This record gives sequence, C-alpha cells and structure tokens, in this order.
Amino acid sequence: MLQIDFTPEEISHLHYERYHHPHPKVQKKMEVLYLKSQGITHKEICRLCQISKTTLTKYIRQYQSGGVEGLKNLGYQGQPSHLNQHADSFKEYFESHPVSTVAEASAVIERLTGIKRSPTQIRAFLKRLGLRCLKVGFIPGKTVEEKKIAEQETYREEQLEPLLKLASALEKAVFFVDAAHFVHRAYLGFLWCLTRTFICSPSGRKRFNVLGAVNAISKEIITVTNETYINSESLCQLLFKLANLGLNIPVTIILDNARYQKCQLVQGYAKELGIELLYLPSYSPQLNLIERLWRFVRNECLYSKYYSDFSDFKLAIANCIATANTNQKEKLDSLLALNFQSFKKVKVLAA
Repeated sequence: MLQIDFTPEEISHLHYERYHHPHPKVQKKMEVLYLKSQGITHKEICRLCQISKTTLTKYIRQYQSGGVEGLKNLGYQGQPSHLNQHADSFKEYFESHPVSTVAEASAVIERLTGIKRSPTQIRAFLKRLGLRCLKVGFIPGKTVEEKKIAEQETYREEQLEPLLKLASALEKAVFFVDAAHFVHRAYLGFLWCLTRTFICSPSGRKRFNVLGAVNAISKEIITVTNETYINSESLCQLLFKLANLGLNIPVTIILDNARYQKCQLVQGYAKELGIELLYLPSYSPQLNLIERLWRFVRNECLYSKYYSDFSDFKLAIANCIATANTNQKEKLDSLLALNFQSFKKVKVLAA
C-alpha cells in the first residue's frame, strides 16, 4: 500500500475541497485522498468511491507529486476540432456574410467543407471565432453617404455638444422635442412563459398623439396630447408651456425638420417667447434624445400589454410619461445619457 504522511493542514484542505471545489471530478479526487488520510483501506476506498485500483493509484501519485493543487489539474485537453483548421477562412467568410441562425451557419460549413456538426458544436465554433449574436441596427435614410455622416458629426461636435455643456453648467435649458403617434393596437413582445401567450388585437384605428419635450439635464418631460393630428398649433402650445416653466436661463429646443415645425407661425412664436429653435440635420433621429423616451414608453406599457378600451390605452401612456422621471428615474437617466450614436465607423451590411 502506498504510504503518505498527511499533515493536519493537508487533511483540513482535502476535507474542504471535497465539498466546495466547483468541478465534480476534482471533488471526487479530494474525497479519495481524504478517505486515505483517515486510514481507510484501498479496497474500501475503491468500493465507496466506485473507482478501480488503477484510478486510485493514479490519484495518489498525483497527490504525491503535486499535493492538493496537483489534484485540481484535470489534464484533459479534448480532441481538436476538425473545424479549427478552417477557422481563419470562416472568420473572414462570416465577417462579410453574416448568418442569422446556427442552423444557417451549419449549412454553410457543411456546404463548403463537407463537415457536419451538431448545433451545439457549431455554436461553440462560432464563439471561438469571436462571433456574437447581436441585434441588427439601422441607419436612417441617406446616412450611409459620407457627406451626410460628415454633416452629422460636424453638427454633433460644433453645435450639440457645446450646447449640452452649457446646459450641464445650468447656463441654458435644452429640450429635445419630437412627436409620437401611439396606435391602439397589439404590440407584440417577449414573455417568459410555459406556453406561447396570445393577446387580443384592438381595431387599430384610434391613435393617441403625444408631442413631447424632454429636458436634457433634469429629464423633465413636458407634453401636449390629442387624438387628431400634431401640427404647428400643437408645437406652439408646447412652446407656451416651456416658456411658462419659470426658467431664468435661455431656452433652446432641438427638433427635426418636419414641415409644421419650421413654418413661419412656429418660428415667429418662438422668437416672441425668446426660445431658440435648433434644427437637426436631416435623417438624424439618433441625435434626438427623445426618440429613446418613446422606445422606453413602448417597452414599459405597450409591448405584451392589452388594453380593451382606448381610454385605458391613453391613460397607461400618459401615466408612464408622467411618472417616468420619478418612479423610473434611475432607468430613465441611464437611457437618456448624453451620448449619441455615430455612424462614422459602423459596418453596413451589403445589399
């Protein structure tokens, strides 16, 4: 019998690791050596741990050469995948031809190499290549054009960011303005459930229009709502509300180029109230902070929610907006952080 003189510290270490080590095979090794430290015979250890004499001898040799740490070394490296020899070529291929599913990737790999693997193996291979399953983003309109990207970058660096610095220093009040049109319909989302869940779909003919302004710093939200249309008169109502907030600093609102927002009525009324209008470059919703607020509202109270009555539908939206900066302040502050998407270096999927 192989003799080992165990110290009290080693016995204590073995006793701890046989219960607490994260790998079950290492736990078993620790159990074997702990039983040996208690004077249990080899035959009895093999019976209790259900291992062969050869395996027992192997574990003891590992302990003799490396102690407790030596038992933690599993040593098994596995068989190299035949896909690894194609790693570089597939990384280049999937970089220029992204796939949407593991099944699609599996079909491509089998077609190009003749190698067929399970979805689990293909998923692991894609991860080894550094690929991740990411949601596709979108670029508005003509933003793919270099001239348009340059225009947006210039606007952000020379107008938007300096203005927001003044707002952060409380020298200006900056509001981002836009309208959202919430149609009374089914908004399908995702739910953790045992079986697929369905919601009823209303007629979808009524809509609740919200013209909003969100303060870039305080995240205060001012709205004008109706059930007909948002027009220049609606924007004038919003300007009136902003002018009556009692702010003692200049007010600037940032808005897009919708026709009703650039008409003489709006521009003249804003000038009369002393409110500066700063228009975004065309095709630049990513520079308008309030777009994220509308996404927040849809996520919080519309997706996977059912409202049988239009009045309940309106009330849910109105309450969500009214309480967003109090009940959900931490989430809203994070969502409306003053960082903006740039398309200068993004990868655009070829047609």
